[in-house]
Amino acid sequence: MIRYDILPTRCGDLLVAINESGLVHVDFVAGLLALPDMSGWQQDHEALAPFLAEFDAYFAGRLQLFSLPLAAHGTAFQQAVWQALCDIPYGETRSYSDIARTIGKPDAVRAVGAANGRNPLSIIVPCHRVIGRNGSLTGYAGGLDIKNTLLLIEQYCKCKKPLAIHI
Repeated sequence: MIRYDILPTRCGDLLVAINESGLVHVDFVAGLLALPDMSGWQQDHEALAPFLAEFDAYFAGRLQLFSLPLAAHGTAFQQAVWQALCDIPYGETRSYSDIARTIGKPDAVRAVGAANGRNPLSIIVPCHRVIGRNGSLTGYAGGLDIKNTLLLIEQYCKCKKPLAIHI
């Protein structure tokens, strides 16, 4: 069963969903992409409380490294791209070309962009840290204003030492 809750943030409402293994979906409610079919999901604030606490700390600039269990599904290629995204340091950015080279597929820039766009764990798998090769902000499922805000939060807070939250 998938359980979820909605967290109000400075960037808008954030949908956070889990199954028995961990996080399966994180996305902004007012984002550019349609939300998943939630007809079989159950709202459960108590079960989501530890997850929401880490997101609260992230948006407050007190958390740089998440410790949440992840349970997202994707193809082997998508998983490779998402892992490369997780390796981008807090407060830094990389281009789609950089990610393609990192996963050993330098000609797969468009495929990297597609995998980036299918990331089911926004913020945790930091697709907002991927920018155009020329340094411009490019597509983000939450919208470019949210992407810009997330980057600003991280750039402002990156001088602080990462804090792991124990709940």
